[in-house]
Amino acid sequence: MTTTFPENAMLALSALFFGIMAGFFWTYSFNINLAMLEVSGPVYAQVQSLFNQNVRHATFFTFFFGSGVVSFIALIVNWRHRTSLAFALLGLAFLVYGLGIILFTRNVNLPLNYYTESWELSALPSDWASIREQWNRANNIRVAMAGTAFILSLSALVVRCSFPDRTQRAT
Repeated sequence: MTTTFPENAMLALSALFFGIMAGFFWTYSFNINLAMLEVSGPVYAQVQSLFNQNVRHATFFTFFFGSGVVSFIALIVNWRHRTSLAFALLGLAFLVYGLGIILFTRNVNLPLNYYTESWELSALPSDWASIREQWNRANNIRVAMAGTAFILSLSALVVRCSFPDRTQRAT
């Protein structure tokens, strides 16, 4: 069964969105978080709060939530290929991202962000360093989940491009 341009384009767009988010989380964990380990508590609290507040903008939200939306649309557009390996890989990427990024962020990172933003710089809570470690570990989980979604979606695209004229059955 041949694929159409919209089917392939949505698959490629999903991989692009997942890749951008994987890069975002990777950069944060392996650059920003490492630098933030070198600063004092008050500097950490101030800068982390600023990062948390300033990441709330349209471009970030477009890619953060858009990765889930675009991959869901790609699944709908590719529904006729639902028995293919490419479809299964994209479906798994969608689930990994939805659960491992969107829900995980809501349940773990956001509460830590709000707690950090509530700190008084002149009187940090005694657990501030522990909270920093919890946040860093949680972000590393997001790196793994976003990276997994990206690899799965990229694999779906490779499978689709490798066998464009026949259905690859998921096993």
